[in-house]
Amino acid sequence: MSTPPRWDMTNVYPSLESKEFKAAIEDYKKQVKSLENFFDKKLSKAGAKTPVKELAALIGDAVNRINKIQTLSGTIVPFIHSYVTTDSRDKAAMRSLSEFEQASLPMDKLLTRFRAWLGKIGPKLDKAIAANKIAQAHAFMIKEAAEQSQYQMSDELEGLASELSLSGGNAFGKLQGTVTSQLSVDFELDGETKKLPMPALINLRSHPDESVRHRAYDAENKAWESVKETLAACLNGVKGEAATLNRRRGREDAVHSALDAARIDRKTLDAMLGAMKDSFPMFRRYFKAKAKKLGKEKLAWWDIFAPLGKTDKVYSFEDARDFILDNFGRFSPDLRAFAKRAFDNHWIDAEQRDGKRGGAFCMGVSGVKESRVLCNFDGSFDQVSTIAHELGHAFHNDCAFAADKTELQQLTPMTLAETASTMCETIVTEAVLANTKDPQEELAVLEAQIQGAGQIVVDIYSRYLFEKEVFERREQAELSADDFCEIMERAQKATYGDGLDEKYLQKFMWTWKPHYYSPSLSFYNFPYAFGLLFATGLYAIYKQRGAAFVEDYKKLLASTGEETAAKLAKRFGIDITKRKFWEDSLAIIGKRIDRFCEL
Repeated sequence: MSTPPRWDMTNVYPSLESKEFKAAIEDYKKQVKSLENFFDKKLSKAGAKTPVKELAALIGDAVNRINKIQTLSGTIVPFIHSYVTTDSRDKAAMRSLSEFEQASLPMDKLLTRFRAWLGKIGPKLDKAIAANKIAQAHAFMIKEAAEQSQYQMSDELEGLASELSLSGGNAFGKLQGTVTSQLSVDFELDGETKKLPMPALINLRSHPDESVRHRAYDAENKAWESVKETLAACLNGVKGEAATLNRRRGREDAVHSALDAARIDRKTLDAMLGAMKDSFPMFRRYFKAKAKKLGKEKLAWWDIFAPLGKTDKVYSFEDARDFILDNFGRFSPDLRAFAKRAFDNHWIDAEQRDGKRGGAFCMGVSGVKESRVLCNFDGSFDQVSTIAHELGHAFHNDCAFAADKTELQQLTPMTLAETASTMCETIVTEAVLANTKDPQEELAVLEAQIQGAGQIVVDIYSRYLFEKEVFERREQAELSADDFCEIMERAQKATYGDGLDEKYLQKFMWTWKPHYYSPSLSFYNFPYAFGLLFATGLYAIYKQRGAAFVEDYKKLLASTGEETAAKLAKRFGIDITKRKFWEDSLAIIGKRIDRFCEL
């Protein structure tokens, strides 16, 4: 297999040491200082008694200034992260990140002040928005900020919280990333002992040889055992900080802030989770059928990702590229053209290497209106699907860029942020299923598709249960590494049930998932289920409407930062507050499971 590529960031800035990058940092600081002066001299002196026309002008001016600063920040931060995430031993990059985090603290405080100020305007806010074109274009964001201001502490306390987070929850998140990215294991593979970074070891979960999968599982657990106390300290720090701030800000519970960030309500979450829970027997039927196909009574954890069907296919990166472009082209020429641009311009860092973060992600780079994708490509169909998923995020960004949406208009909740990514995964798998006549190939593709759905419905639910209990118990005291393992294993038993062998679950799942280690992004799990099921429902509508669907879909992606999830869904006749929509989407997955069991 040819060496997968690394991304190219040189059209953003030449390097971290370049005069262009340093000039951007200085420009950022100057703009933030100018905004601070604007707030002190003008904004803070206006209030509910100020004439509407004056308030309108102040809001428009503030929004313009914030957008300009956030565009610059949205260029600097991804550039720094392009180094940090691919080489955690790069001390210069780590220093640049730390320096910029310090430099951005004043901006965090100003955004807090702006939200509080909008909340104080009260009855005049709607009239002020109507009196200014810039404000009108950002009406949703402005009203949302005003509403969320009720969950803020004083400006002084919010500023203190931002500063302390750098040496608190944020620092613990960095430590988790450093520990997991630098951890490696000596592992015998194909008769040769190699030092494998953890992402490469974890990727062996999809190896066709069970003995390799089993040994990789044992090696992984042994490695996590060696660092579990450090990672437990990190998780305690992150969740402790988040719980304290939620309480001081007047949140009902840890889920409350996540719901607001996701732009959904509890009724919607309960409807979706209820439908997911009712689908567990369907997925357990799949797990049992897979065990039978593997000649086993029950699946062990290391069998969940075992390939089935035609398993001799190993993709070179070029194969993966062609496969994705062909299938994207069947959905939309625009999607194919966009993905080709991403491949041709080296937007993807796919090579597995020591010091690189595990998993995959996509980040938009505002200044050049592009995206960058990180993955750990190993030649498997799972990784091909991962690239398609992340390119979906990039396409989502591109739709917003093409529509000239500002930074504030692009602030998309995670629930909707997963729409395009999941749609792109669905496109590549459904296109293959529609064209294959080989039962073994059909089985392999169905397996990959259902396996992914199982992770997002069954495993994501277990992660939701895990995080919910962790927050509840962390309110009382710190938890030990063994506590985290026990909670995780119990959550997995609750969702997987008799679908898996209870003796071989993965109690260390909490160690390497970076989502748990962000104090500002609690419950970074249920939005994935929302994304899968929402995109599945949208794909069903696409199948009915054909090419006419695509333009409406692109408009939806361009505007995901400008309305609630429920109102955006209504554009397609979808009511996400009712269980029926979620059940219908799960029923589509159920038909795939039926076919899987038949093969």
